[in-house]
Amino acid sequence: MENPRLNIAQRVWVEILWGGMRFFAAMPYWFKYYVVENVFFFLLYYVLRYRRKVVWTNLRNSFPDKSDAELWIVRRKFYRTLAEIFVDTVDMAHKNEDKAREMLTIERGDEQALRVHGRDWIAMLAHFGCWEYCSYWGLFEPSQMVVAVYHPLRSPVMECLYQRLRNSSFATTVAMKECVRFYVRHRETGIGGKNMVLGLIADQNPPRRPNSHWFSFLNQDTIFFDGGEKLALKFRLPVYFVRMERIQRGRYRMSFELLYDGVEEVAENEITERYVRRLESMICERPELWMWSHRRWKHKR
Repeated sequence: MENPRLNIAQRVWVEILWGGMRFFAAMPYWFKYYVVENVFFFLLYYVLRYRRKVVWTNLRNSFPDKSDAELWIVRRKFYRTLAEIFVDTVDMAHKNEDKAREMLTIERGDEQALRVHGRDWIAMLAHFGCWEYCSYWGLFEPSQMVVAVYHPLRSPVMECLYQRLRNSSFATTVAMKECVRFYVRHRETGIGGKNMVLGLIADQNPPRRPNSHWFSFLNQDTIFFDGGEKLALKFRLPVYFVRMERIQRGRYRMSFELLYDGVEEVAENEITERYVRRLESMICERPELWMWSHRRWKHKR
């Protein structure tokens, strides 16, 4: 992905911010996760009260059987997660293989590497825990390149910073609207001879269309992006759900669950339905790790 065009002032800001991020990433683990994270949590939860109403409404509608006391606990833990994700993301400015392997372990990674060896596939992710760590898969399986499909940010400065964080020898980015053309262009040769893993964060709020399919998700009618399913069926690509498990601050375990093998005949919306059910189960197990501050249910049936 090419960097956005920047004027001189924006370039200066990018270099200043990037230098600060690199400096922060080089600090000791205890300082980042037990000092900075605590300070950031205090600011988000008690001072800024960041999107408190949105978070509470989403939790209340998603878990009508939980008491207010239970939801308060989930809400507070969520803001702790939000603070931690900030630290996790900035910490990725220091790209070091040993450090990446400390941040992320992969459950049965060798088995997954054998299953997808020599072929392209789709990884369906969610805004759950530190989803940015998923790009490290290319470190564990060097024959594959992670292609992170995303929405470009409005701020050219932040867009440039995020591209620096996400792009490396084992991962690259492509805008959602360019995804299909990008894949068609590279499907024969791969990227640098590597097979592609299309990473799709599918739990965002898509634009509503007349033919949008509605799913029952967390006790609410919900529409989902169906780009992953369309890509899988068009190019016969296997699809895996990426499950993230938080072990401790800044440390995660990642595993994969097969949703579609690239061959099976499935009904319309079946692949997306399988994704929705896996996501719902994961959220119910650890609700504090999902991004409740998103305005996920702006559309109504």
